Amino acid sequence: MTRRFLLVPHLHIHNANAMSSPYTIGFPAMTAWLGGVHALQRHLRQQGSTDIELTGAAISCHRFDLQTYKGQGDFVHSIVGTANPLDKDGGRPAFVEEARCHLEVSLLIEFQGFDTDERERFEATVNQQLRRMKWAGGDVLKATDVKTYTVDEDDEQSVRKLLNRLMPGYVLVERRELMVQAMRDEGQDALDALLDYLKIMHRSEQDETGKVAWSSQRKAPGWLVPIAVGFQGISELGKAANQRDTDTPHRFAECVVTLGEFKMPYRITNLDDVLWQYHADTERNLYLCRTLTAANLIGD
Repeated sequence: MTRRFLLVPHLHIHNANAMSSPYTIGFPAMTAWLGGVHALQRHLRQQGSTDIELTGAAISCHRFDLQTYKGQGDFVHSIVGTANPLDKDGGRPAFVEEARCHLEVSLLIEFQGFDTDERERFEATVNQQLRRMKWAGGDVLKATDVKTYTVDEDDEQSVRKLLNRLMPGYVLVERRELMVQAMRDEGQDALDALLDYLKIMHRSEQDETGKVAWSSQRKAPGWLVPIAVGFQGISELGKAANQRDTDTPHRFAECVVTLGEFKMPYRITNLDDVLWQYHADTERNLYLCRTLTAANLIGD
């Protein structure tokens, strides 16, 4: 099957939101990236490209600089905060942690719905809009011109060439199946399962001569990280006082955090491993970002 992609290469972002969930600080949440892609789609439709649909996105991180400080003799790092906004007298307000990061990423966005002869206009419109947008709450310092590609997913060579354009970097894939397996087979709750895969276990062994050898490892191989992937509703749909959108039902929600893994693109063989999409499970009040591979592996 032929698939079409928009490559946004080497997007330099300043002061992106690194508070990816109420519990974690690090790489921006997947909801932030898909939110940016959704905002781009809305702009394209406002410009007359009403048939355009951006259906999924992969994120490759080339550089990540978390704004923290560790002084001499300090045991832990501290967040470099800006205390924004200032109060009415120009003074600093009560401090609220606001983790920030500078990063460089490439986005691979799958799209549908435009004719081949509109390619140049489509790319020009995206190039113009990219420099105006916020991505993960951060400002765009530099953006390389985008380019569209058409690949046959059954042609391994064309898929490999496309993924190589995300190098050098690390793409984020979903590893929710690890938590599901731990919860099902070992009877753990979600938080225990998450922490069990993130902790580093140190072991020592003593040989016959009395020499001690230390080893450190995690429960599963790979660069596993906690990643925020959506929200779960905790109240009924309704209306709230002073809500921004008076036409859309409102509900309170809590953040959903699961496991992700950063992988080099050359280790990816299936595009669906890295392409994240929206998924709403209204029966369980879940509003998630997920990859098709993880969904097929685990089931809904």
